[in-house]
Amino acid sequence: MIEVRCSECPLRALPLYIAHSPEELALVQSLKRRELSMGAGETLIHEGQTDAPLYTLLSGWAFRFKTLSDGRRQILSFLLAGDFIGVQQKMGDAAAHGVMTLTEAVLCVFQRDSLWELHRQSPSMGFNITWLTAHEESLVDNTLLSVGRRNAEERIATLLILLFKRAAALQADGGASGVPFPLTQQHVADGLGLSLVHTNKTLRKLEQRGLHRISDGRLYMRDVKALARLADLYGDGRPPQRPLV
Repeated sequence: MIEVRCSECPLRALPLYIAHSPEELALVQSLKRRELSMGAGETLIHEGQTDAPLYTLLSGWAFRFKTLSDGRRQILSFLLAGDFIGVQQKMGDAAAHGVMTLTEAVLCVFQRDSLWELHRQSPSMGFNITWLTAHEESLVDNTLLSVGRRNAEERIATLLILLFKRAAALQADGGASGVPFPLTQQHVADGLGLSLVHTNKTLRKLEQRGLHRISDGRLYMRDVKALARLADLYGDGRPPQRPLV
């Protein structure tokens, strides 16, 4: 596999990402150790793991999760290309959650002390890490709001809008041709605290109302305004411009 240099990363050309200086790119490149290819359904970070490096998801989808002793799983957030993975584990003795791939994925692997080096050598890049961590926390906060206060229709509408907008920002056509949607109904249920039966019925109900369509692994928005009203989102769900490590 031919590795991609940070300065030539295809993600950096997208309007979603803030441009970095040549010095910042050189620093990130110096901390990158390799690229890792994984298949769908593989565990990248195990719960309780103490030696995980840091990653940037270059392509593919993944998710963060926690499990109970009887195997019940709560998906905390879904990860798309450009997301930075593993910061929380560096703040403690062990990973408080696991990370698993949803699809085939390629990840940039960084040395374990990269956080310290980024803060030490480039305060602006250190701030970028802080921003990314805060942004990820806001996504988890929104999931908590859904699980705690939204009904099933509102929960699923929120998830569909936010994932569609995030995935569309990674495409040149802005989602006009739909976006990849590799989630099974079990993933949706585990992310929103719903039963599989309730998830199935609610997805079909929203599709029958002409709000969205899921076909051949792709999600299409048919009435995005109505879906956004149902979700009761703050803002339009479009991801903010962000740094890329």
